[in-house]
Amino acid sequence: MEREKFGSRLGFILVSAGCAIGLGNVWKFPYLCGANGGAAFILIYLAFLLLIGIPVMICEFSVGRASRRSVAGCFDMLQPAGTFWHTHKIIGIVGCYMLLMFYTSVAGWLIQYTIKGFSGAFDGITAEASGAMFSAMVTDLPGMLAGCFAVCAISVLVCGLGFQKGVEKVSKFMMIALLAIMIILAIRSVFLPGAMEGVKFYLIPDFSKIEEVGLGNVLYAALSQAFFTLSIGIGAMVIFGSYLNRERSLAGEAVNITLLDTFVALTSGFIIIPACFSFGIEPGAGSGLVFVTLPNIFAQMAGGRLIGGFFFLFLTFAAMTTVIAVVENLVAINMDMFHWKRKQSVAVVGILLFILSLPCVFGFSIWSGVQPLGEGTCIMDLEDFIVSNNLLPLGSLGYILFCTCKNGWGWQNFIQEANAGKGMKLSHALRGYMHYGIPALIILIYLKGYYDWFYTYAPMKSLAVWMGIAVLLLVFVLYCVFAKKKTAR
Repeated sequence: MEREKFGSRLGFILVSAGCAIGLGNVWKFPYLCGANGGAAFILIYLAFLLLIGIPVMICEFSVGRASRRSVAGCFDMLQPAGTFWHTHKIIGIVGCYMLLMFYTSVAGWLIQYTIKGFSGAFDGITAEASGAMFSAMVTDLPGMLAGCFAVCAISVLVCGLGFQKGVEKVSKFMMIALLAIMIILAIRSVFLPGAMEGVKFYLIPDFSKIEEVGLGNVLYAALSQAFFTLSIGIGAMVIFGSYLNRERSLAGEAVNITLLDTFVALTSGFIIIPACFSFGIEPGAGSGLVFVTLPNIFAQMAGGRLIGGFFFLFLTFAAMTTVIAVVENLVAINMDMFHWKRKQSVAVVGILLFILSLPCVFGFSIWSGVQPLGEGTCIMDLEDFIVSNNLLPLGSLGYILFCTCKNGWGWQNFIQEANAGKGMKLSHALRGYMHYGIPALIILIYLKGYYDWFYTYAPMKSLAVWMGIAVLLLVFVLYCVFAKKKTAR
C-alpha cells in the first residue's frame, strides 16, 4: 500500500502545529505565567523550548520519515537486530489512547460552552453562578455523553475522508480560523480599560516575582510546560514525519512548528491576562480560569456575548485539531500493524475511543466517589497523570536515546535523515548534549513531577512508595532501551 503524503508544506506545518497546539497552550500557559512572575517566566519557558522541545521533535520526525511507519512499526524498521527498541511502541499506542480518553471530555465541554457563549448564557452571570454552571455541566451525564460522542464522531468522520481530503484539509481550516480569531480577541483585550497593567506584567520581566515563588518552582514549571506543550513522546509527531517528503530538512520544520505553537500560547496570554487585570481578576487563579472566571469577565464586557462565543470556538478548534491528529495516529497504527483499510481502521478506533472515554465521563457523576490520587481528585486526574507525568517524558527519553545511542538507530543515521533536504541543518556538535544533557533533564522532570504530585495529593507516608514506583518504571524503560537479546552461540 502506497504511503499517504501531505499535499503541501503548509499543510504539514499547520497539521503538526495543530497536534501540538492544545488546551495546555490556552489555559495552562496563561495560568502558569500569571502564577510564576509573568514575563520572567516566559523567558525561561522559551529557553527550555529551544533546549528540549525542538530536539525531541526533530527526533520524532526523523524516525517517522526514515521508516515511513507510525509508532507501531517505526522502531521495528530502524532498530538493530537483537534489540528491544520495538517495545517502545507500547508507550506510543497506550499514550495516544489514554490522552484521548480525557481529551474528548474536555473538547465536549468546549463545544457546550461555545453554544452557551453565542446563545447569551453568560449575560449578567456572577462568579458564583459561573461556578455553578460548570458544575452542573460536568455532572450532567446525558450532556457529557453527548459532547464526548460528538467529538468522537467528528474526528472519526474527518479521518474517514482520508488524510489529504480529511485530516489535512479540515485541520488547515481550523488552524487558520483559530489564528484569525485569536488575533481579533487579543486586540480587543489589550484595549480594555486598565488592560495596560496586564500587558506590562506580561511583557516586562520582574525577577523579584521569581524570588517570591521560588526559583526552583519557576524553573520546573517552565521546563515541564515547554516539554509537554509540543505533544512529544507518544509518537504523535512520528506519523506526520512518515507522510513527509525529503525536500526540507527537519530542524527548520520543527522550529517553524514550535514558533507557531509558541505564538498561540503567547497570544492566549494577551487575550486572558490583560482582561484579568482590567476586571480585577487574579491571572494566576488556577485551571478554573477558563470555565469559571472568564465567563464572568465576558458578562461584564461590551459585546461580551460575541467575544465569549468566539473565545470558546477558538478553544474548540484548538482541542479538535489535537484530537483529529491523535485519532489519525491511531488509524495509521492499525493500518501498519494489521494491514487494514482506512475505513475499517477508522471504525474500530471510533468505537474503542468512545468506550474508553466513558470512565472519564462517569468520573464526574456516577463514579465521582472514585478518587484515585487522593481526596478531591477524579478519574481524569489519574489519566492526565499517567500521560503527562509518565508516558510523555519516558517516551521522549526513548526517542532521544534511540537516535543517539550506538545500539539504537544511531547518531549518524539520525542526523543524515534530519539534515536531508533544504533548510536549517542540525550541528554534529550537539551530539553530546542530545545524548547526555537532554536525557538528564527529562529524568529530572520525570522524578520531580512524581515528587510534586504525591507531595500534594497523596499522604506523606506513601510518598516513598510512589517515588520507588517511579524509579522502577524509569529503570524498566532504560533496560528495554539498552538491553540486547541473547544470541545463540
